[in-house]
Amino acid sequence: MHKAPTLTVIIPTFNEEGYIQDALKSVAFADEIILIDSFSEDATISIAKPLVDNIIYREFDNFSNQKNEALKHAKGQWVLFLDADERVTQSLKKEILQTLQNPTHSGYKINFPHFYMNRFLYSHSDNVLRLVRKEGAYYQGEVHEKLICKGSIGTLKNKMLHYTYKDLHSYITKKERYAWFQAKQLYAKGKRATWLHFWLKPMFRFFKSYIIKGGYKDGIPGLTVASVNAYGVFQRYVKLSLLHKSMK
Repeated sequence: MHKAPTLTVIIPTFNEEGYIQDALKSVAFADEIILIDSFSEDATISIAKPLVDNIIYREFDNFSNQKNEALKHAKGQWVLFLDADERVTQSLKKEILQTLQNPTHSGYKINFPHFYMNRFLYSHSDNVLRLVRKEGAYYQGEVHEKLICKGSIGTLKNKMLHYTYKDLHSYITKKERYAWFQAKQLYAKGKRATWLHFWLKPMFRFFKSYIIKGGYKDGIPGLTVASVNAYGVFQRYVKLSLLHKSMK
């Protein structure tokens, strides 16, 4: 069996002291681990320093630029992008290492069931491209950034654990932050909010999350996620209106 290509793991961080150690331990099998940090103000760096190969400090402007900067420093032939609230399981680790022994694609999607209110919401799961050949790979988009790679894309069978939201407050705060990013993008394109945006889009987001994706199967947590997702869409257009009125 020939040696697998080298693997670099990239983790963007900002104030992740409660999560970062477990994330790093779950990818200790990688040949290189890079942290790109937005000048954390807690113990993130002191916890991570003994467990990583390189720490890059960069003022945050958007998600794509953060990850693309770290990508420039990656030495591995393959790169796995991980967030601090995500964990590579033993089964996923084995699958990644086996896949890299004889890869048939240039990138691989991984399934992420979200963890919220002490349970995994399997109806709220996403297949996301995270493992790619470094050559030709890059991120685009300021929020809900998209990873681009050259060549075909496959999907791994094993799941990534995603401890999505610490609590309801952090969940809503995250939606508020994303709403500002999205509103600024729409504002830059000259878009304006109408009553259709304020009512129909949030209603459809709730319907998609709760009915189409099967959130109703996840009980109260599924209802909560659908409601907050709809709230996030509503806030996007509220903030777009505020930007047009020169309010921040």
